Amino acid sequence: MTTPLVDSAAAPLPFARQLSEKAWFNALWFQSTWFCTVLGREDLLAVSLGLIGLHLMLVPQRRPEMRQLALLGGIGIAVDTGLSLIGVFQFQGGVLMPGWLCCLWLAFATTPGRSLVFLGARPWLAALAGALVVPFNYYAGSRLGAVEFGWPLWQSLLIMALVWSLLLPALYYLHRRFFSPMEVESHDPLPR
Repeated sequence: MTTPLVDSAAAPLPFARQLSEKAWFNALWFQSTWFCTVLGREDLLAVSLGLIGLHLMLVPQRRPEMRQLALLGGIGIAVDTGLSLIGVFQFQGGVLMPGWLCCLWLAFATTPGRSLVFLGARPWLAALAGALVVPFNYYAGSRLGAVEFGWPLWQSLLIMALVWSLLLPALYYLHRRFFSPMEVESHDPLPR
C-alpha cells in the first residue's frame, strides 16, 4: 500500500523552524543581535553574522526572507548612510557605515512580520515608535560608544524622529505589500 505524497509546503515544520517564526523567539534573537552589534561592534561582527546566518537557516522560506532582508534592511542601511553623509552620525575610524550597523539593520528587517508585527496594523503607532524608539536606540548606542552625533544632540534626535516617523510606517507598508503573508512557493505548474 502506498502513502500519498504530502506537499512539502503543507508539511509541519521541524521544531526549530517553527520556533524561528514565534514572536518571542524573534524578540530574543533580535535583542541578542542588538547587544552583539552595539556592544561588540567589530569585535563581535562574526557572531552577529553568525546570528543572521542562524536566522536564515531556521526560517521556513529562505528566498523570500533574503529578499525581505535585502529590501527592508537595505532601506535602513541607505537612510543611515545618508544621515552619516550629512554628519548626523559619526562612527569610529571615520567609516561611513560600519559593518555592525549593517548587521543590525538586517536583523531589524526580520521583525515586522514577527516580534513587531503589531505595529504593522497601526501606522500611527509605527510613526510614534519611529519618532521615539529609533532615536532612543541611537542615543543608547551613543552612550555605549557605538556612535557619536555630529550635530547638537537635540538636532540629531529631532532629525531622526522626523525621518523615522515617516520611514518606519513605510517599511511596514513595504513588508505588508511584498512579504506578508509570505507566499508559499507553489510547485503547481498551472496558474490559479
